[in-house]
Amino acid sequence: MEECISVFDMLKIGVGPSSSHTLGPWKAAERFLNELKDNDLFQNTIRIQVDLYGSLSLTGKGHATDFAIMLGLSGQDPEYIPIENISKITKSITTNDQILLGNEITIPFKLTQDIIFNKEFLPFHANGLKFTAYLNNNSNYTSTFYSIGGGFVVKEERINAKKKLEIKCSFPFQVSNAAEYLSIVQLKTRKFQKSCLKMKNQCVLKKK
Repeated sequence: MEECISVFDMLKIGVGPSSSHTLGPWKAAERFLNELKDNDLFQNTIRIQVDLYGSLSLTGKGHATDFAIMLGLSGQDPEYIPIENISKITKSITTNDQILLGNEITIPFKLTQDIIFNKEFLPFHANGLKFTAYLNNNSNYTSTFYSIGGGFVVKEERINAKKKLEIKCSFPFQVSNAAEYLSIVQLKTRKFQKSCLKMKNQCVLKKK
């Protein structure tokens, strides 16, 4: 599926060492919190469990995948978090066996039990992670994400990709490749620079 990608999607600010094994899982945790809130489940959550699969499981500890997930579940932003706060937050979680979920509610969280490293691979992609929220009515809510590299996180049904395709259709300049890009610029006056075309399309994304 063809979709639009912002320059701010391609050039991300975040905490390393890996975009796929650190930044991606962090963003997946953020998205999971948003899903809980969108479904009015956040305040009813009493426990969170995260299952890592494939490469995230096999090399996750070396890439601080588990710490990235804890920070994401804590409601921390990988772009704006003060570096000195990272060790303070993760140490507090591992010392007290509890997490301030979304920076709002405190629930039990034991690193060695609630982040599980599974050796098997999920069929959709090598970097899979499944979040399960246990609720106070004895039910649970599960969501699976895939960290595909570059800090990009997708779900198998690619809902966000469909939304981005709809956004692309509203671009003032419809381009799918470099040749189309140059042909539009050449039709304009000499004062119309390549950066102007990109900026006008970019402004549509910023509105969303």
